[in-house]
Amino acid sequence: MKKLILTIGFVFTAIFLFAQQSGTWIWYPGDFEVWLSNDMQNRRTERGTFFPPFWKMDSHYVLVEFHKEFNLQQEEEITIHAEGKYNVKLNGKMLPGMPKTLKLGKGKQKINVKVYNQAQVPALYVSGKAVNTDKDWLVTYEDKEWIDETGKASDQSGTTYVKAGYWNFNNVAQLPSKFRLPTRTEKAVASSKHGKGTLIDFGKNTFGFLSLHQLKGSGKLAIYYGESKEEALATATCETLDIIELDKQVAKDSTLALSKAFRYVYIEPQGTAAFNGASMEYEFLPVEDRGAFKSSDEELNKIWNVAKYTMELTSREFYIDGIKRDRWIWSGDAYQSYAMNYYLGFDSETVKRTILALRGKEPTVSHINTIMDYTFYWFLSIYDYYQYTGDKEFIASIYPRMKSLMQFCLDRRNSDGLMQGLSGDWVFIDWADGLSKQGEVSFEQLLLCRSLETMALCADLVGQQQDQQRYTKEATQLKTKIFDYYWNEQKGAFAHSRIDGKQTDNVTRYTNMFAIFFDYLSAAQRTAVKDKVLLNDAIQKIMTPYMRYYELEALCALGEKDYVMKEMKNYWGGMLKLGATTFWEEYNPDKKGAEHYAMYGREFGKSLCHSWGASPIYLLGKYYLGVEPTAAGYEKYTINPYLASLEWMEGKVPTPAGEIELAVSKKKITVKSPIGVGTLQLKSKVVPRCKQGTVVNTGKDQYSIELKKDTTYEVDYEA
Repeated sequence: MKKLILTIGFVFTAIFLFAQQSGTWIWYPGDFEVWLSNDMQNRRTERGTFFPPFWKMDSHYVLVEFHKEFNLQQEEEITIHAEGKYNVKLNGKMLPGMPKTLKLGKGKQKINVKVYNQAQVPALYVSGKAVNTDKDWLVTYEDKEWIDETGKASDQSGTTYVKAGYWNFNNVAQLPSKFRLPTRTEKAVASSKHGKGTLIDFGKNTFGFLSLHQLKGSGKLAIYYGESKEEALATATCETLDIIELDKQVAKDSTLALSKAFRYVYIEPQGTAAFNGASMEYEFLPVEDRGAFKSSDEELNKIWNVAKYTMELTSREFYIDGIKRDRWIWSGDAYQSYAMNYYLGFDSETVKRTILALRGKEPTVSHINTIMDYTFYWFLSIYDYYQYTGDKEFIASIYPRMKSLMQFCLDRRNSDGLMQGLSGDWVFIDWADGLSKQGEVSFEQLLLCRSLETMALCADLVGQQQDQQRYTKEATQLKTKIFDYYWNEQKGAFAHSRIDGKQTDNVTRYTNMFAIFFDYLSAAQRTAVKDKVLLNDAIQKIMTPYMRYYELEALCALGEKDYVMKEMKNYWGGMLKLGATTFWEEYNPDKKGAEHYAMYGREFGKSLCHSWGASPIYLLGKYYLGVEPTAAGYEKYTINPYLASLEWMEGKVPTPAGEIELAVSKKKITVKSPIGVGTLQLKSKVVPRCKQGTVVNTGKDQYSIELKKDTTYEVDYEA
């Protein structure tokens, strides 16, 4: 697989180099992402029935104007291609027809191209020597052709031109409307007769298009898919199926048109329908594996590798929740996928595409995915993206959409300035039995507070100082209310909710663990939360990998990494012991056999390949390899490795400039970084020795070494 991915990466690079001379396809920013997400999310079926998302779906702008001004040193001829009908103006003069080529004179030249396309995204590709479409072209969805030097419309409407959207369509033949993920052929590992049909095993959970070999005859093929053997054989209750009408007299290989998730496929023929074996076209997002982890613990290595494969399967055109059932873009699920991605593929483009698709278009009439907490995760994801990538340009482009969405949230506060579920709102938090969503839930207030802090940080980045001051004030006021209304000194924790202005008796883990890694608590409060909530079995336990991720991160932040290592091996290792080849949407060790596959009141409703199951990638990268950016884009970072029960570990953590490489044993640490200025932090029984850097004593048995890029540091110490 790696060889194929690297080959595709080389092709993309070659096309990109060519694009420096020939342009790239551009569109109104966010439009391609919205259009593509609509196409992807409406592929879901349940029992053969079309099953679309239940939230409002937006569309692209059908008429978009593109323009740019040039000062040419010499005459040149350009070619023009568009997805849609278009007209062209040169220096304000409308040209006849839809010209494919255009001659430009020396000096100042202004090109305007207006593209209409109802069915697909209006897109433009212009190529020449000096004149090429790129991200610096300006676009608008309104008829505004006169702008001043600031880019604002001159008719006082308040409309602003924005920079064009683009991705990697750097060849005129790469039409955005024809985008498809690549595939490769994979064979089944076993096939056996079972009842009236054939059971085919592909060896592990996978995703793609089923191919039937030498298909022929007249009648039907009933095809039942399963992430487990039990599901594939449960013809009346499996989640996905296909019924193929067949009338083929000549045997021919055939690949089904709609992708599916499965490990097992059970096929029952009717009439004279027959086939001779099956394979599949495995569909994947071509992203190079840049992150790595390996240790002295083989079970932990398998956990990391299965998490990596889970992440691979749920990374598609966008980061989706699971491959079998929803195949939708959920903001809470995606937020975790982003974090895992920063320690695996560092695929910034898929993060941006997913953020844009989730936001959709104006006007804003509901929360993202209709879920209040998922709206707040969307805000948090944007500053995290900046912290890992340093991509200030994306922050500037998305900021107006952040601002309007935040205003939507603030306008929905109650008279006490708190968020409370209104008609049409889904207060989710987690899948947990008996979890109350009534009243003013403290968890929602906490996420809003962090979102306001994110708004203030991003406002500062884009130079909006009045906004920065406003959001800072709002966040400060809300944080005060959170402690006044919800903190219970006797219980040493935040209460779960308020109802009718009174604090409820219930304490749950959610608000308390998030307050730890948001760094909202004093030292005494952190200790109280750890002892009275996170390490207290009397508090309702968390059963989903979704929230186990945050619970274990909070415990890591509290210094409980030995405990977290045991929990990681018990929880994710427990799924492996049950034969998991990808990690699940939910895992309860008290369940037995096929009980594990049930969810939502359906026998096989649970996803056995779910994005939020892959969190060991993030936990091991950030808290055990210990790599974390402390300034945007890894201009500064820390490395604080922690072996826990391991004899040794080694790995790579991707950055914008390459990979930080790290190897740690109980006697030696070796590290090399391609970027920024780092700080290696370590604990040693003796004073460490390092010829390449200066060892600084920072406390009892605590030491640090400054790391400069492109230098290999070898540190002798005693853990």
